[in-house]
Amino acid sequence: MLGIYIHIPFCKQACHYCDFHFSTSMKKKDELVKALAQEIAMRKTEMDSKPVETIYFGGGTPSLLTNEEIETIIAAVYNNYSVVADPEITLEANPDDLTPTRILELKVTPINRLSIGIQSFFEADLKLMNRAHNAQEAIDSLTFATQHFDNISLDLIYGVPGASNAQWEANIEQALAFGVNHISSYALTVEPKTALANFIKKGVIENVDDDMAQQQFFILIDKLETEGFVHYELSNFGKPGYFSRNNSAYWQGKSYIGIGPSAHSFNGEQRSWNIKNNTKYIAAIAENRLPQEIEVLSTTDKYNEYVMTGLRTTWGVSLEKIRTDFGSDFESYLLKQSEKHIKEQLLYIENEKLKVTKKGKFLSDGIASDLFKINV
Repeated sequence: MLGIYIHIPFCKQACHYCDFHFSTSMKKKDELVKALAQEIAMRKTEMDSKPVETIYFGGGTPSLLTNEEIETIIAAVYNNYSVVADPEITLEANPDDLTPTRILELKVTPINRLSIGIQSFFEADLKLMNRAHNAQEAIDSLTFATQHFDNISLDLIYGVPGASNAQWEANIEQALAFGVNHISSYALTVEPKTALANFIKKGVIENVDDDMAQQQFFILIDKLETEGFVHYELSNFGKPGYFSRNNSAYWQGKSYIGIGPSAHSFNGEQRSWNIKNNTKYIAAIAENRLPQEIEVLSTTDKYNEYVMTGLRTTWGVSLEKIRTDFGSDFESYLLKQSEKHIKEQLLYIENEKLKVTKKGKFLSDGIASDLFKINV
């Protein structure tokens, strides 16, 4: 199976924490949509005609697209690929775009899953992040969306400076009140060269407190698991039957094609990424040229990638797969490097799967780096 990710590089305004590729100018939107459809066609033979199972509109802010633009892009996929009978087609959306009228418009498109960037239901948090929506729009968007879409995910951010554990619990409770079946939640991260990093450096905003973020991470796990959610990936919680097929495929190492400026692709043997420049991307596609760089993965790269992604999931790292795909030397290395983390109750082995404990979940990326092999 194959996933197609489509990057929509436009936003109304820049969130202070964001380091994704986007533009606040919509001048090239028409040209960009045309280029996206053309790139989809250009790459139709790239993955050996694997059937498409998921189409994911990410960004940026895909909810800025019109119905016509959404359907143009989806039609390009159907015209050039074999698509399964019931694909998951996700649109990331901002609450300020999801008016009752817009939700009804989206309902008649092939979109069957919404991922809504709530981030917080508190005005102070939203202003700190420089989100385009306010707290009332967050509530209104979910009120309307849940009346017309069954498959809805919402995003929440924890570890926000100044936000107490009690406030974080209130955020979770408000999310649960809407009956959504999937929640993605991330720690606020200070990325270099973002407005947030600059404000912290100048003392305008207090720095992120890692201990507080860890406390809120465990609050999140406890509350969502009590409500029947499965913590199937480090940042993703879903009710049974509502795991994101797109996210699950990514973390299980399946192939995907990334369409649009800055989008990444992976086929198991190599990864590639498009240029992070809208103008140059559009010009290259117009010349029937893919503006991308390619990295061929070594055996060690593939091992490291599998360990990193596997430890983030409920499925863990299969020792059998390590032996089969990489050899006994890699398995021996993995087990040796895991010993101290098992003793510290951060990792455990169950049914030939190496997994993180609840205690180790918040540290899983750091643990994974200890298990990596270095290319020589």
